[in-house]
Amino acid sequence: MSLCDIAERRCQPCEGGTAALDPATAESLLLSLPGWKLSEQQIEKTFNFKNHYETMAFVNAIAWVSHRENHHPELRVGYKDCRVSYSTHAIGGLSENDFICAAKLEHLLEI
Repeated sequence: MSLCDIAERRCQPCEGGTAALDPATAESLLLSLPGWKLSEQQIEKTFNFKNHYETMAFVNAIAWVSHRENHHPELRVGYKDCRVSYSTHAIGGLSENDFICAAKLEHLLEI
């Protein structure tokens, strides 16, 4: 699945009892997300910017994507960087939603 394909999908609600993605599927989906890394039960990437204004504009765009998809990352915001981590807490691991949202963030950088 390519970055464009997964970014066109919409997040689906995950309930307890839904299985987390198996490691092979997670690794396969990760191939379409440049710079994202698998770390324990989450995927993460640090985005770097020229200044604080660009960083905060990106954070605000993440908030818009999160609200629209009803799927929210953990953020660590610095002056010129933002680390984004996705995991689906309701299922205790990774879901396709994590990869959908990560792909949507990658598309934000094309604007």
